[in-house]
Amino acid sequence: MDELKKEIKECIVNALELEDVTAEDIVDSEPLFGTGLGLDSIDALELGVALKKKFGVKFSSENAETREHFASVNALADFIAKERGNAQ
Repeated sequence: MDELKKEIKECIVNALELEDVTAEDIVDSEPLFGTGLGLDSIDALELGVALKKKFGVKFSSENAETREHFASVNALADFIAKERGNAQ
């Protein structure tokens, strides 16, 4: 799971072209939006596309759980691991 979290953090930094943030700066449990990393709705869309390309997971804008999946790196890792398990 630690390797997955590292990949997610690298995906966040690269996809959103965060200049002053490295993967090591992102805390697994820290909120990605608002008071945490400070991402916004545009970032969410770009990140969703990047995660889909990298991990093959799909997010639905109509699904109420999607907001929960994007809560933190931990939440994204749990979602991606679960989706990968379902795909096997």
